[in-house]
Amino acid sequence: MRTAGVDLAAEPKGTALAVIDWADSRASLCELQLGVADNIIARTAGTVEKLGIDCAFGWPDEFVHFVVAHSSGDPSRPGVDGGMDWRRTLAYRETDRDVRKRTGRWPLSVSTDRLGLTAMRCAGLLARISETGIIVDRSGSGVVAEIYPGASLRLWGFSTTGYRTEPTIRKQLLQHIQDVAPWLDLGPFAPQMIISADAFDAVVAALAARSAALGFYEPPEPSMRDRARREGWILLPSGALADLLR
Repeated sequence: MRTAGVDLAAEPKGTALAVIDWADSRASLCELQLGVADNIIARTAGTVEKLGIDCAFGWPDEFVHFVVAHSSGDPSRPGVDGGMDWRRTLAYRETDRDVRKRTGRWPLSVSTDRLGLTAMRCAGLLARISETGIIVDRSGSGVVAEIYPGASLRLWGFSTTGYRTEPTIRKQLLQHIQDVAPWLDLGPFAPQMIISADAFDAVVAALAARSAALGFYEPPEPSMRDRARREGWILLPSGALADLLR
């Protein structure tokens, strides 16, 4: 099996792509790139069993309905009071609420945070992947899946405090990961992961993509599947890191 992970940014600068080969009880990081453009990611999607992308795949249904109604001046749209509770229904997707329940932390809001610009790029990227003939299901059942590296690390039992901003913390975290997963061969790429948080998260996304490919994740409830296909669904690992070698 081959899996890939993408730490997506609003521009190629800040975007990283990692590819891992899984064979003979080993996982080998065979590719790690920075400054990655959409065409490279779309091409990679056709060469892997699972591609995990760290970015929201869609917007909350309530947010979409509100923007359409507000733009058209639809007076029949009820319940627009501007209060905090109402705003939260527009800020978070159903998958964000699931992540909050499982990890105790909210993901970034795609409709109210800086993530919005990256999500716009992601929408274009998913369209480009679809144009190659790959069926894109935002709920994660196909080749492409929405991944949350920080939450994945926490569910695997690692502390993530400060790892995005401090190289020394990334170095310590990477050592902890390798202690737990001695079967993970990083080749010449470990220094790049320590220098760049984007590279680090791309590798974690590729690991989480393996978890998703093996079915070690919690899918949306049947009643939520249509919503997940519109909003996206984060595939959080449901097993241990060691399970990835099964």
